[in-house]
Formats: sequence, C-alpha cells, structure tokens
Amino acid sequence: MSSAFEPKIIGFLCNWCAYAGGDLAGIMRFQYPSDMRAIRVMCSGMVPPDLVVEALNKGADGVLVMG
Repeated sequence: MSSAFEPKIIGFLCNWCAYAGGDLAGIMRFQYPSDMRAIRVMCSGMVPPDLVVEALNKGADGVLVMG
C-alpha cells in the first residue's frame, strides 16, 4: 500500500486576524500541521476568486481564506 495521504493546503490569511493568530501560535511553540502553506494578504476580502481557482489548478488539494 502507499503511504498516508498528506494534502497540500494553501491558506490566504488576513494580516490583521488569522496571520496574527498563526504568528502567536508559533511564538508560543504550538505545533500545527506542516501541510498548510500560509500566504499573508492584507485583507481576506481582497483575495480574488480566480486566485483560489489558480491554486487548485496548480495542485493544491484545498484552499482556506481566513480573516
């Protein structure tokens, strides 16, 4: 059998909310999954839908937009 499935997840994180929470988790040395790639954006409301589609077309298994 093949190894366990590890999804590739792209996360577009708001600079003021979600990214700050992720940064705080790192400072406090909390462990979180390494299969999510965080991309900081100034506002989650400004992430264009075609960027989400492009991430999926380029091989991402999932996309998170967090504010």
